[in-house]
Amino acid sequence: MEKTADEWRAGEAIAPVAPGERIATLDFIRGLAVMGILAANIVAFGQPFDAYMYPAAFLTEPGDPGGWLWIAQFVLIDGKMRGLFTLLFGAGMYLFMERAWASGATRKLQAWRLILLMLFGMVHFFFIWAGDILFYYGLFGLIALACITWSVKRQFAVGLTGYLLGAVLYAVSLSMPYLMVDTSLGDDPAMAETREEMVKAIDETLAHGDVPNAAIAAGDYGTLVAHRISEQWYEPITNAMLFGFETLPLMLIGMALYRMGFFSGGFDPRAMRLWGWLGLIGGALMHLALGLVVKASGFSYYGTLAGFVAWTPLPRLAMVLGMAALLVIYAPLATGWLGDRVRAAGRAAFSNYLGTSVVMMVVFHGWGLGLFGELNRPQLYIVVVLACVLMLAWSKPWLDRFRYGPLEWLWRCLTYRRVFALRK
Repeated sequence: MEKTADEWRAGEAIAPVAPGERIATLDFIRGLAVMGILAANIVAFGQPFDAYMYPAAFLTEPGDPGGWLWIAQFVLIDGKMRGLFTLLFGAGMYLFMERAWASGATRKLQAWRLILLMLFGMVHFFFIWAGDILFYYGLFGLIALACITWSVKRQFAVGLTGYLLGAVLYAVSLSMPYLMVDTSLGDDPAMAETREEMVKAIDETLAHGDVPNAAIAAGDYGTLVAHRISEQWYEPITNAMLFGFETLPLMLIGMALYRMGFFSGGFDPRAMRLWGWLGLIGGALMHLALGLVVKASGFSYYGTLAGFVAWTPLPRLAMVLGMAALLVIYAPLATGWLGDRVRAAGRAAFSNYLGTSVVMMVVFHGWGLGLFGELNRPQLYIVVVLACVLMLAWSKPWLDRFRYGPLEWLWRCLTYRRVFALRK
């Protein structure tokens, strides 16, 4: 028999903010994050997947003279929205377990919920979009669930240590290709063969997208799905391995911060504001410096890979925690109509995340508007703005009439194995 939430949290400080206000803050942050994730992913929706980091993979002129839009997205968006969403996912896991324990349920309920999330992720990957994150959220959520009864200090320490180890691993493993191909290190005759193989690997990697890219452009949905099932079936696992040292640690850190009252007024607001701005600005400046290094490489394949994955985990963590702190401070001030709509988008974040992928299929696939490979970077950002307007437009009216977002309702019914009333 598992302990109750009160028993697990015995001796912990209880935050002074009411539960409703705490959840409203989480919803506001989640709403911004789900819109930010679209801004991060839009290039991979509208252009070949490799163009997400590598501008030369665009099928049209990127429309980004000097690469400054690439740098702006690299500094402000890429990885930060995913990190923020992961932090909230860990906090949400503990919030769910608080309610589950209070009703007499155990971690089995959460485990089943996460397995369902993995299944949603598989549907998303194979039938909608190959950039799914739900599968490995569910996978690492199951591992984080085994740690949910740890002390707050242990969760935070293990999460932070794991993140730092991952940062070292990324830096060591993914800096070497850049050093070999784009710097004088590869000029050594002894390295010539290795450099040649790495250069050849670039074309081979880009060629992997030829079939799905052609299928998307032509609107050949059957070929696209068949290719994902037969040739890309392993990618959810490899994506999980690639992002595991970020995802699991951030979930644990999110759990710990939630229990410490980070999201509910348990920290000194002045200190949160100070450290939030320091983390955000300091991390952004470090990203800018790294972006300029990538720019100096001519936005090479391995230079952009190193910039995205190898060099940024630490400044990204500073920005994610800084953004989270500032949003916790300022979210309660967003009391107008726009703030209400952002919170509604956060309450329906699951529906908005998957629903956006469906909308992007309509916009870019050949059987829809057929804009795949046709829009440059500035034009793709226009699509982001329109899609965010759509999220803000539908979420609140829907939740004014119904208890849950459509997919939130389905996930809840499957989790508890019974049908809940949807209409208020």
